[in-house]
Amino acid sequence: MKVLLCGADGFLGRAIAGALEAAGHRVLRGVHHPRLAGDVAIDYQTDLSPEVSLPRLAGVDVVINAIGILRERQPGDFERIHHRAPAALFAACAAAGVGRVIQISALGGEFQGEPPPYLASKHAADKALWQSLPDRGVVLRPGLVFGRDGASTRFFLALASLPLHADPAGAGAVQPVHVDDVASAVLRLVEGAVVPSCLLELPGPRRLSYAGWLASYRAGLGLPPALSLPLPGFLMAASARLAGLFPTSLLTADTWAMLKAGNTADPGPARGLLGHPLKAPDEFIAPDEAEALRLRALAAWRRPMLRVVLATIWLITALLSFGVYPVESSLALLAPFGISGTLALALLYGASLLDLAMAGLTVWRPGRRLWLAQLALMAGYTVLIAWKLPEFLLHPFGPILKNLAVAALLFILYAEEDKS
Repeated sequence: MKVLLCGADGFLGRAIAGALEAAGHRVLRGVHHPRLAGDVAIDYQTDLSPEVSLPRLAGVDVVINAIGILRERQPGDFERIHHRAPAALFAACAAAGVGRVIQISALGGEFQGEPPPYLASKHAADKALWQSLPDRGVVLRPGLVFGRDGASTRFFLALASLPLHADPAGAGAVQPVHVDDVASAVLRLVEGAVVPSCLLELPGPRRLSYAGWLASYRAGLGLPPALSLPLPGFLMAASARLAGLFPTSLLTADTWAMLKAGNTADPGPARGLLGHPLKAPDEFIAPDEAEALRLRALAAWRRPMLRVVLATIWLITALLSFGVYPVESSLALLAPFGISGTLALALLYGASLLDLAMAGLTVWRPGRRLWLAQLALMAGYTVLIAWKLPEFLLHPFGPILKNLAVAALLFILYAEEDKS
């Protein structure tokens, strides 16, 4: 069959395209940025009328809408990309006589009041499909989809790899489903499988708590059990609002609302459609994939954590020299070098400004040259102190010996940095 797959360059789209092509179907890749011969250019922000989609549907037997975003780049993206563009596509499919249309939606929990915009826009498109194609439209609502290339999978694997897991109060249960099962379900629907009410919920086979979910992923990575820290719901909500200020964060007030509502359903209908049991979470990560996924998960948080620690060291050092620590005591440290008076004050505050600059650059302009500069600066401080203040080398608290740990931190950042 000839299948137009919208969103073919996305995480789900790539898996679905692979399954369809392996089964011998011809796939027209509907993508935002065409890169292969035969790709169909679709702008999900502006293609909001049926007339735009009609020419793309000539000879098409099945249309699959796998368009989806996790966060808006600008207000209204969910409404345009998840609802209005698909609704226009579905109306065009009805006019063109397309035999079947499959809408990849999202499994959602119960909400008090309006659901978050992500889920509301997905479900609005579901209704638009049933209105345009009541007998030919099928809505597939997968649970949280696991796949090594998925953005949400990378995010939750990174959380799972942390040695300490926050266990937020109020988090609902989840039933993660493997991307291979989603692709297999789409293939069955393309080939004519019938589902009751033109709706198929596709959760995974096992219901897990939030803590059990992360523990399952952590075990799959080959890591020992993590420590658990109960987290009050209000702190989790505040953390989600704070994290949502960062454009790349997948933790936002809306995603926390969806986690609280839960993500579960009866896996029986999906199992019946596939004709075999769905993959359980402990089967998601194959043994030969565990090491690569573990290293990627650890790398996701290691470098940001090291940068935060390093920036904090530079910042606190600067603030201490700016007056938190008695100025007289700081100036006394310069006396063995023969520096006093105005020059000593200028050097003290100049060094403090330099430390403050290092803190800022660590956050906003990291790079290999910065790490080398910080290593050189720290080495210079260490040599001068060893020369004129050798008692600090033998101090019981080891203030200078701790520079070895900072040097190791900088060495790791330098080795893993991908920009100058």
